[in-house]
Amino acid sequence: QRGLKMKKIWAFIMSAGLLSLLFLTGCSQTGQPDQEQDSIPSQQETDTSVTEADTEETMVVTETETKEEQLEQRPAALLYLGQASLRIVTDEGKVIYIDPYAGDAYDLPADLILVTHSHFDHSQTDKVEYRNEGCQIITQKEAVVNGEHQTFDLGYVMVEAVEAGYNPLHDVNECVGYVLTFSNGKYVYVTGDTSATEQMPLLAEKEIDYAFFCCDGVYNMGLKEAAECAEMVGAKHNIPYHMTAEEGVVFDRELAEKFGAPNRLIVEAGEEIII
Repeated sequence: QRGLKMKKIWAFIMSAGLLSLLFLTGCSQTGQPDQEQDSIPSQQETDTSVTEADTEETMVVTETETKEEQLEQRPAALLYLGQASLRIVTDEGKVIYIDPYAGDAYDLPADLILVTHSHFDHSQTDKVEYRNEGCQIITQKEAVVNGEHQTFDLGYVMVEAVEAGYNPLHDVNECVGYVLTFSNGKYVYVTGDTSATEQMPLLAEKEIDYAFFCCDGVYNMGLKEAAECAEMVGAKHNIPYHMTAEEGVVFDRELAEKFGAPNRLIVEAGEEIII
């Protein structure tokens, strides 16, 4: 009996050893595929990676295109200083002053100064103390050469001199208006001091966005004639300016409200608009 017990014990030990060996061998074989699976992504994981990369690339392209579109469509800002004085900051950050005289906002360094004629309330270029290197000044002398009106392509703006005058105090050969075309495609027309001109009906072809019409009725055309000129030009927004002949008075709200042009837009002195 004792011998039989010993045989059973050895049989149990051998069985346990075999089971342990089989278990260890199985774990080793099972672990190998797991390691290979970690090193080689599944097809599903590969597809996901490509999709994420494509999405990221698409987002970057879209963002870049959006920024470019916004830059192209970014409008200029125009500050009406009073009388015939304007300050325009283009979408490129270039600063343009037109007929400096009224107001105090001449703190931005100028890249371009435009003067329509020599009268004191249009030609105070000394008010523009700060000027960037290469600042250009264009007056009626440069704008009308041998009776021909000139065009200046400055990259950030196209400046086209047009007729102004046609009244006893303003000679058509010594006065100009300006049509400015900005890189965002917007047009701004300033008449300067004038009565109706022969060129005004032709300006309708440009589909001008903002037009400024003098209307003091003493040295220039009055409100009625200015409204008729506005109809000829056909701008999207018609703005009365230079509406008083009294020295030191740079804006008259009551007169501005009598300007009977279509698409009238009243801009107060010191008010800025986006164009």
